[in-house]
Amino acid sequence: MRIAVLGGDGFVGWPTSLHLSNLGHEVHIVDDLSRRWIDTELGVQSLTPMASIQERCRIWKQESGNTIHFHLLNLANEYERVKQWLTECRPDAVIHFAEQRAAPYSMKTDRHKVYTVDNNVNATHNLLAALVETGIDAHLVHLGTMGVYGYSSVGAPIPEGYLNVEIDAPKGKKGMEILYPTRPGSAYHMTKSLDQIMFQFYAQNDGLRITDLHQGIVWGTHTDQTRRHEQLINRFDYDGDYGTVLNRFLIQAAIGYPLTVHGTGGQTRAFIHLQDCVRCIELALSDAPKSGERVKIFNQMTETHRVRDLAKMVAEMTGAEVKFLPNPRKEADENDLIVKNDQFLALGLNPITLQEGLLSEVVDVAKKYAHRIDRSRVPAVSAWTKDIAQRINHNPEARSVA
Repeated sequence: MRIAVLGGDGFVGWPTSLHLSNLGHEVHIVDDLSRRWIDTELGVQSLTPMASIQERCRIWKQESGNTIHFHLLNLANEYERVKQWLTECRPDAVIHFAEQRAAPYSMKTDRHKVYTVDNNVNATHNLLAALVETGIDAHLVHLGTMGVYGYSSVGAPIPEGYLNVEIDAPKGKKGMEILYPTRPGSAYHMTKSLDQIMFQFYAQNDGLRITDLHQGIVWGTHTDQTRRHEQLINRFDYDGDYGTVLNRFLIQAAIGYPLTVHGTGGQTRAFIHLQDCVRCIELALSDAPKSGERVKIFNQMTETHRVRDLAKMVAEMTGAEVKFLPNPRKEADENDLIVKNDQFLALGLNPITLQEGLLSEVVDVAKKYAHRIDRSRVPAVSAWTKDIAQRINHNPEARSVA
């Protein structure tokens, strides 16, 4: 297949591009490199040194013999160019990663909220409108998030996208299927909730073939392809805005920094290893809906864990100290999370669960590049509300960890 990977320079986009190219697909990366500019804005760099996207693609061709094409294009702000590019490339499938992906970054200031909504919503809608206008029958695979559901306890498993309900009607109860209700906990998660509504409209109105992947938190840094050459290595974020919780714990342990658990640590999260993530993209591509069918929704996760349990596990493995700090997020102190992921299992996914060897691999990567870590950037300080920010700023323990 000819596959367009939008946001293919990113944390999940790059290893996905390599994985699909390795399978023999013709891969086209479309990216405006905005994630690299955000590094400059925040004054923090990837733990792992990243070559330019052009150099990455050159090394991949040298190592594999396969060509990955790169196109510099802003999906959110260059609609006419997006249409032109689709007309010229005519992909069989489009994988959409081209959204600002960090909840803390989206809540830093009002400017960051506006940027996240403008970028993410415009990017998604421009793509959908362009697919309709050009008449290209490409399977759209979108990387969403489990976070659209919030983290409250409902006492029942979260289904894969849809919920069967009964409503009262004049002639008795009527059954219907609805999207499982969202409860976004950040501006970023709100944009992913809006994506769902746009997907439903364009699938029913224009027959677009769409798969939406509600992904858990990704951990790990390597895939089979990124191990082939040092310049193919994936980016690895450790800062308080972009670093995911388990990766951050492992990096903190590697540099002798206390494991920062926010609040009680009773928050339950869904997780997936990076290698499983790219495998799920492959499986989703192989199971495309037909035109006129509803949006296909997968829960792309393999296991759930409480944050404090993860910290305890990493502490026992590495001898690291655990610090409990004020929670910058506006969320419940404790929650349960039960998630169905039957569809990927039925398609043949053999999940990678938290294994000490893979956890140690992340620690080893962190130790190798420890000289690149700015310890002042490790704490999570982007607060959801002004009163939370004040509590963090006036907490002596939060300051001492930094």
